[in-house]
Amino acid sequence: MNRRASENCIPAEGTQTAPMTKQPTSAVVLCTYNGERYLRQQLESLLAQSRLPEQIVARDDASTDRTWEILQAFGEQARRLGIRSDIRRNPENLGYVRNFETALQLADTDLIFVCDQDDVWYGEKLAVLTERFAADPGLLLLHSDAVLVDSDLNDLYCSLFEALELGPGELKRIHDGEGFAVLLRRSIVTGATAAFRRELLAAAVPFGEGWIHDEWLAIIAAGVGRIDAVERRLIFYRQHSANQLGMRRRTLDVKVRQMALSRAQLLRNDAVRMGSLLERLRRLPAAVERRLLPRVQDKLDHTLIRLHVTDVPRIRRIPAILGETVSGRYRRYGAGYRSILRDLLRKG
Repeated sequence: MNRRASENCIPAEGTQTAPMTKQPTSAVVLCTYNGERYLRQQLESLLAQSRLPEQIVARDDASTDRTWEILQAFGEQARRLGIRSDIRRNPENLGYVRNFETALQLADTDLIFVCDQDDVWYGEKLAVLTERFAADPGLLLLHSDAVLVDSDLNDLYCSLFEALELGPGELKRIHDGEGFAVLLRRSIVTGATAAFRRELLAAAVPFGEGWIHDEWLAIIAAGVGRIDAVERRLIFYRQHSANQLGMRRRTLDVKVRQMALSRAQLLRNDAVRMGSLLERLRRLPAAVERRLLPRVQDKLDHTLIRLHVTDVPRIRRIPAILGETVSGRYRRYGAGYRSILRDLLRKG
């Protein structure tokens, strides 16, 4: 690990937390698949926490390497430290979303921390987030920033929030309780940085069709409760060729290339996601449904218009695109002028 990445482990001087009453209990839920290369470093960082979790749940998704053996040894080590350990192996591969859905339900603590197999956590991560939950009983889900590092934990000189282009405006909206509106536009919560209260699972399980587990948990949490972001880097978020999902800073040339790409599949996927979200809202309390369903339907309507606007020649797209522009839906649910240009220029 290089010097800069190491220095990021040091808590900021003068950090203060709100007075606490009862500390909530916590579980770390880890899902693995063929993760032997990086897994030990992640597991070591879990046992090096300044505040250890009460429970660790690990569910291996039928790995074919030595991941299962590493997890079994880790379970014994954790038990010797007084941590309840539930280490299981799937008889067949479920895929990472389904594996997380199953594993999260095995936790029986107040708080659940989502954990990937290839990152490294700062030593104070559990303590910082647990203190926030203890100080704010109305908080349902919390996520933090991260340091992007390469496969050898060398700093890539870009934080997760920077790579997401998560600026002061969106952060303020999240802090002000407008997380649902932010997440309806785009996903910004990365599971490896997130923790939530266990009661969220009652509304979130089963996960909606087309959604990644962290995206789904975040938007349901923002819909039925309140989410927030911690503007501190609390994990080393490793970027490597085997990432299920990764993150890089979007440079100007990347943005220009993306504007020329077909967006049809992305829009079809988004329509599926909005449809499954609508279905879930109809199963939630009436007050939640009345408040959120029109907003999700509005996003779905916009998505369907964008999906089919390329069915006609470019000149005939202008009225529909102009209408969506005047309505403000390109700004509300897309990338503003970039989305407008994509719809004008793309072939399909």
